[in-house]
Amino acid sequence: MHPDFLREMADLRGREMRARARQDRLVRLARLVGRRERRSAPVDETPGFVVPAIPDYVDGSFRTEPAAGEAGQEPAAHHAA
Repeated sequence: MHPDFLREMADLRGREMRARARQDRLVRLARLVGRRERRSAPVDETPGFVVPAIPDYVDGSFRTEPAAGEAGQEPAAHHAA
């Protein structure tokens, strides 16, 4: 067989072996990360669930300060100076 063909076949085999080694390393790393996450995750917590915010008013806005009359406060309009 011609030496150039042999060299090219050997190079191709080397590239395939390196690609397979990289893929195997990624698989091992993914398994390791998965095991670590399972060990460190609390048992009673459901990952990925987020309670959506519910607007206080019909227009979709959120209350930033307590409403008048709550917590023993009088509305600001009743305090005449």
